[in-house]
Amino acid sequence: MEHVDHVVVGLGALGSATVYQLAARGADVLGLEQFELGHVRGASHDTSRIIRRAYDRPEYVRLADSAYRDWADFEAVSGERLVTRTGGLYFCPADAPVPAAHYLDSLLTCGVEHEALDPATVRQRFPQFDVPDGVTTVWTPDSGIVHASRSVAALQMQARMRGARLRDRCAVTALEEDADGVVVQTAQGPVHAGNVVLCTDAWTNRLLAPLGAQVPLRVMQEQVTYFKPPQSADFEIGRFPVWIWEGPVCYYGFPCYGETTVKAARDVSEVDMDVDQRTFVPSADRAAELQAFMSSVIPGSGSSLRTVTCQYALTPDRDFVIDSLPGHPRLLLGLGAGHGFKFTPTFGRVLAELATTGVTSDDVSLFRADRPSLGSAGALVPSGV
Repeated sequence: MEHVDHVVVGLGALGSATVYQLAARGADVLGLEQFELGHVRGASHDTSRIIRRAYDRPEYVRLADSAYRDWADFEAVSGERLVTRTGGLYFCPADAPVPAAHYLDSLLTCGVEHEALDPATVRQRFPQFDVPDGVTTVWTPDSGIVHASRSVAALQMQARMRGARLRDRCAVTALEEDADGVVVQTAQGPVHAGNVVLCTDAWTNRLLAPLGAQVPLRVMQEQVTYFKPPQSADFEIGRFPVWIWEGPVCYYGFPCYGETTVKAARDVSEVDMDVDQRTFVPSADRAAELQAFMSSVIPGSGSSLRTVTCQYALTPDRDFVIDSLPGHPRLLLGLGAGHGFKFTPTFGRVLAELATTGVTSDDVSLFRADRPSLGSAGALVPSGV
């Protein structure tokens, strides 16, 4: 049987960051991926994701502070520029589930630069947006985008350069705990590990169920659409910010790398899916809803160019899970709940710290696996981008 100190299961963004961080600490680590590296079946592919400090709770703002530092550290190590700051607008209409005051209070508490803008000011400073009266807008100049698939590839390369072994097309079929660790049964034979980190998103409960455990996850097919604006200069990086519409239905978008398009989507599509029966066919209803919103609020964004699907695996409270599995201290969970990509290097560092020392330098108490909300149905809330 093959023996290693650490096995990381799932090599999307969070798993790849964990393998890299373990390898950077000199650990003996094996990363396992059931599909090919860089596949499009999960939540880590395509071009870009939003990065921001603007959250309605200080715990997330502080974790985002760590993420900005960890991205900068990784950029220095890899020689890659992965983060581009564009500024960010967060629109809170009167019927927003989370009032703008919560964002403003969190940003003020954590010392993050920001402004509260009225609709007239938004329309003057950002004429791409036709913001209706009654909307409070929060502006943060340090928001931006991070390159998604390129970041994952860079993390995998840097992990390999530090001695990590990455094995794709190697599905894990079972986890069997023993006195010394965990036997990881795989399609290519068993591996014994001192501990195992699961960054397996929608596939997590397949491995937990035989252990008598589960995380309540709702799996959805999401979709993003690229729009082609007729006046492309207005939507270039540097002129067009990232944005989130925090209404009862949440929409978001940003400028794009390599082409003058606008990438936009609805957050929480409500299109439930089975990972084994996914069609990858976008919802025509959701596409029509998004087009109507864009035509109203960003009228110059143009018509749809293409639509790409991904998936969400959502916890009931939309909070992360960064913790050992209760009753199974050798099994660690890393779940991003549909908004974890911006925190990728911090997920990796925290999980590596927990795997090697049992403690972390960040406060992740909000993300415990034994919190009450994971034992109930809970209510989904927006603001997950």
